[in-house]
Amino acid sequence: MNIDMDMPTDKEIEEVINMLDRKTGEGVSRIGVHRVETEREDFVKEVHHHGRCDIGSPFADGSVGNFGCD
Repeated sequence: MNIDMDMPTDKEIEEVINMLDRKTGEGVSRIGVHRVETEREDFVKEVHHHGRCDIGSPFADGSVGNFGCD
């Protein structure tokens, strides 16, 4: 990716669209995309979650239990 984080190139936009198309083609039903500034061009982080909670939520990571369940 280019160093100028303000304006992605057409090629970069196409790469993201292709990546999302591949993921949905593989059956991924929920995708969250976060753009971060980094000096590394190859920085990609994927987080997988097998439940239906939002990735990274207190319910998904187990830090909050289900209230009222004994």
